[in-house]
Amino acid sequence: MNACGLIVEYNPFHNGHAYHISKAKSKTAADCMIAVMSGSFLQRGEPAVIDKFHRARAALHSGIDIVVELPYVYAVQSSHLFAKGSVLTLHELGVNSICFGSESGNIQDFIHGYERYMNNKTLYQDSLKHWLKAGKSYPNAGKLAYEAIGLTNGEMDLSKPNNILGFSYVKTILDNELAIEPVTIKRKNSDYHDTEITGSIASATSIRKQLLEHKMNIQELDHTMPNATINELQNYQERATTLHHWESYFPLLHYRVLTMKMEDLASIHGVEEGLEYRIKKTAKDATSFYNWVGAIKTKRYTWTRIQRVFVNLLTNTTKQDIESLTYSKSVPYVRLLGMTEKGQEYINSRKKEMEIPIYSKLSGNLHPLLELEERATDAYYSILPTVNRYTLKKQELKGPVRIS
Repeated sequence: MNACGLIVEYNPFHNGHAYHISKAKSKTAADCMIAVMSGSFLQRGEPAVIDKFHRARAALHSGIDIVVELPYVYAVQSSHLFAKGSVLTLHELGVNSICFGSESGNIQDFIHGYERYMNNKTLYQDSLKHWLKAGKSYPNAGKLAYEAIGLTNGEMDLSKPNNILGFSYVKTILDNELAIEPVTIKRKNSDYHDTEITGSIASATSIRKQLLEHKMNIQELDHTMPNATINELQNYQERATTLHHWESYFPLLHYRVLTMKMEDLASIHGVEEGLEYRIKKTAKDATSFYNWVGAIKTKRYTWTRIQRVFVNLLTNTTKQDIESLTYSKSVPYVRLLGMTEKGQEYINSRKKEMEIPIYSKLSGNLHPLLELEERATDAYYSILPTVNRYTLKKQELKGPVRIS
């Protein structure tokens, strides 16, 4: 069975995602569509607006056959580790291709960009070190280093967010010599960071803004999302009594930082270069999550970096927890969140060839990294009333979502 892999967050699943699935299936002639999806917390350091099971169900009703979870330790990371975990997970599942959206829309741009990068790797690394030493944030230092080797203009512009992620996917495939064909489609209409809705294809950012900041009724956004997503958003809101956003976690974070020892704060993954002192100092006068992040933010400490640190604070993820990932050549397991009948047929045929375990529910001592997954789940649901929290967490023990 010809399988195509997608790397997603579906926060929430919208019409642009449906377009991506349709184009990917057409370009790769895939029989089975597999999505590796971030779980409770996302790559830019944000809580998912609804939980992973409701997002998985919406995807399965909208053209995906299998949804697997990107392990937490890869999900809330910069692009190279996020890409590594995603691509290696799809490799273990035996996908023939990976299709991603990009501003470029031409896969040869990425192949040529990779060749240019490899031919100028030393210059790139020297430039990156120079700009980091000069006080630039890692994303800005990376853009300037790419600029130094000619990869921020012309056919491959690595100043664009989806091009950066796409380049990381292609780089992971080629660095590891994986038998996966990279495929890209040009993003349609809405940009990744657009905050306004102007048509039926809107960014997830703009949809969340309307839901969370402007308190728009879910039904009022039905022109931007499939019915399956509308149903899952409503169902989750009824079951949880809320949609998830950072402000709800502010009291927990605030208390945790105020009561932590400085050395414990310094041990958290992402806390580098004295950031612990800035976090502690600003905590005293913080009145809201966004007020606090704004007070910490500098040219060096970006908003996204601070959000990732706060996720790691919620889950107590330390530098030691993450250290081994940089050198690992494979993911430790595959976590199955949901599947259709076709997806189950694919899993049954594939799992005999897999060299790592595939887990369908969290129970028992399965793998040490699943302890982090459980902490992430507990932190995610912690803002909910006790009964709702208990009911929703039981999903972890029930096995994958199944759609006939």
